[in-house]
Amino acid sequence: MLFGIFIYDGVEPIDLATFGVLSMARRIAPHIGVCTIAPKAGIVRLANGLDVVAQFGIDEAPSCDIVIVTGGPGWEAQSNSPATLDYIRCVHASGRVASVCTGAMILAASGVLDDGAATTKRAVVPPETSPLTRMRDKFPSVDVREVPIVDAGAVVTGGGVSLCIDTTLYIIAKMLGDGVADETARIIEYQRSRAANLNLQEFLAG
Repeated sequence: MLFGIFIYDGVEPIDLATFGVLSMARRIAPHIGVCTIAPKAGIVRLANGLDVVAQFGIDEAPSCDIVIVTGGPGWEAQSNSPATLDYIRCVHASGRVASVCTGAMILAASGVLDDGAATTKRAVVPPETSPLTRMRDKFPSVDVREVPIVDAGAVVTGGGVSLCIDTTLYIIAKMLGDGVADETARIIEYQRSRAANLNLQEFLAG
């Protein structure tokens, strides 16, 4: 099973916890594969200067069981990139796509969130406008929800920053079963935070 992590210049380094959680999950489910995909293969400069290497560009990216789109200040440029938006639409048409943090803004710009529910990052440093508010204002066809995770079937969106861990664990549970997700949460010592966020999700949904 192959997971793709979509990155680009300006991604927040913490959003690469998606890769980290999947890396730990491989200890329980060794058949998990993970690859990094960017607009172009090679060096990608994350927010605040960290350089990482994208294994694939979108033109040669392998077919993945799911592609997780990360977030960060670079989301605005990607939301205006025809090549990136076409790639997101292709992934959505052929399988599953997910986002963490402001990666959902890229999904919204591609149109794959239209007529469905979604969430994104809420908390910001003033005077920045909340991405959740921006999504609600800019994409009226999206049912924007202020919750940790939204599962709309073929699209899963997660809230901001550290919720990328919860979102990745949720996706693991959905695709590989609760046992794999629970054991991954245990070995990364995240059970307490995960339980709290799941309880919050249920409370808000109720």
